[in-house]
Amino acid sequence: TFHFHSSLHNWKYFDKMRCLRKRAAVSFLGILVVCLLFMNLYIEDSYVLEGDKQLIRETATHQLNPERYVHSFKDLSNFSGSINISYRYLAGTPLPRKRYLTIGLSSVKRKKGNYLLETIKSIFEQSSYEELKEIAVVVQLADFDSAWCEGMVQDISQKFAHHIIAGRLIVIHVPEDYYPVLDGLKRNYNDPEDRVKFRSKQNVDYAFLLNFCANLSDYYVMLEDDVRCSKNFLTAVKKVITSREGSYWVTLEFSKLGYIGKLYHSHDLPRLAHFLLMFYQEMPCDWLLIHFRGLLAQKEVIRFKPSLFQHMGYYSSYKGAENKLKDDDFEEESFDIPDNPPANLHTNMNVFENYEASKAYSSIDEYFWGKAPSTGDFYGIVFEKPIKISKIKVVTGTEDRQNDILHHGALEVGEKIVGSKKGRQCTTYLRLGEFKNGNFEITDVEHKVLFDINCMRILVTKSQKEWLIIRSISVWTSQTPNQ
Repeated sequence: TFHFHSSLHNWKYFDKMRCLRKRAAVSFLGILVVCLLFMNLYIEDSYVLEGDKQLIRETATHQLNPERYVHSFKDLSNFSGSINISYRYLAGTPLPRKRYLTIGLSSVKRKKGNYLLETIKSIFEQSSYEELKEIAVVVQLADFDSAWCEGMVQDISQKFAHHIIAGRLIVIHVPEDYYPVLDGLKRNYNDPEDRVKFRSKQNVDYAFLLNFCANLSDYYVMLEDDVRCSKNFLTAVKKVITSREGSYWVTLEFSKLGYIGKLYHSHDLPRLAHFLLMFYQEMPCDWLLIHFRGLLAQKEVIRFKPSLFQHMGYYSSYKGAENKLKDDDFEEESFDIPDNPPANLHTNMNVFENYEASKAYSSIDEYFWGKAPSTGDFYGIVFEKPIKISKIKVVTGTEDRQNDILHHGALEVGEKIVGSKKGRQCTTYLRLGEFKNGNFEITDVEHKVLFDINCMRILVTKSQKEWLIIRSISVWTSQTPNQ
């Protein structure tokens, strides 16, 4: 006899993040879920999972019998099916057309402070008129206090009436009857019972929200209800998505805090909704999101800087506790995202481990790391096509290794490419300036360089004993040059 409770219980040994220890052993249930998720790659139909709700209730009370267990997991092999829930529209109507991005928020009554209206305001105010045409905002009022929900709907409707009328804002609610049992749950990680209930309900809240948003747009970004947005964040998101074309990803992260700014393909939302429901009482939502990403074979975090979303709440929605978390990579004016056109990257420096040249040119939070460079060493960029450049910015060193900077160096741009595809390089270079305190920045390049630029290189002008970290190379282009 297979004991479902004991198998799920092994999950807490799978990854105790709070104490920063990783377990080598993967539980049988983890392997089973992997199999189910990959089975779904081959099973794509529109079957509606009527048995999910009962499965959740039985899981909560640890009363699964073997026959029911096997049948339910046969059903759950199709994670792409929607969950059969009746949503109440508190404001707005079904979207008349599909959008590019849906922004999902779930909110409950707080004992101290309420930031929902400010969050909605920030989303709309930081978006241009053209950007507003491509987004939909879905707010789920997930509190069971009907009086609070009615009051919030009135406030939202008064302040954002034109966005509701324009079909950009929807407010929904899921009746309590659809929720699984939330009392008497397992107390994983020695969390108090009320904390377990809070985070378990939060997982269900997000599952219902994801399920609702699955067909509204091409992409979905998850926010909390106490977030400030950077200006023109949608344009930045679109630029990043375009840069990832042709590469596999499950989650792109635009903030390092919790589940703020996590971007998904909308076609993955039903799977994620089912996943959160299956393990809603096991661990907090942000931990489950990490497991989901890993189960779908994205091993590494793909996080972009600067962060586009900032936590602004001072009080948590859990018991009004203080929550002073801030994302120090957030920039309010982050619309100035570099273009970094396609290029081949190479260096003659001695590279340390896997900190290869490509990591300095990427918008992901990673870097190039070379061992002590000598005079004449270089880091080279050969663009796939000649370009006009308006701005260049290079940052070396990190907060942890502030001395691993380029102490003496210059930045040059070149023309007249020679050599084969792999060994292409420029024959003529023009020096644009020297590094100062490990950094280099120049604007109006198109007015200082008269030729179309084929190459760019960072040149070491004096040997140093310290190693060199190139944290980021950012290139902004102007108009396309004449070919």
